[in-house]
Amino acid sequence: MFEKLGQWAGLLQQLPRVRAEVEQLRERLAQHIAEGDAGGGMVKVRVNGKFEVLRISLSDEAFRAGDREMLEDLIRAATNQALKRVGEHVAAETSKVASSFGLPSGFGFGPG
Repeated sequence: MFEKLGQWAGLLQQLPRVRAEVEQLRERLAQHIAEGDAGGGMVKVRVNGKFEVLRISLSDEAFRAGDREMLEDLIRAATNQALKRVGEHVAAETSKVASSFGLPSGFGFGPG
């Protein structure tokens, strides 16, 4: 218990630096792009580090199939894949920032 209090006290002393590091992290994450695909590339989805969908690309083949339910499933799968990839990147980057302040991994600072 006291160990965590010490971590918080140390963090509070470094607050200006923490704010600057977190802001830089947010800027870096916003620029990170992850892509997911499904159906052998019939559907591609790009998201950024702020978990915003930037683009959804559908191949001509996806339209020719004429199967709405399949297309919806492919869009969902590609989106989930892209979100998982960007989430892994966000977790790794926030863990690095947290450890730079002597905090345990998993303590991380989430994106804003």
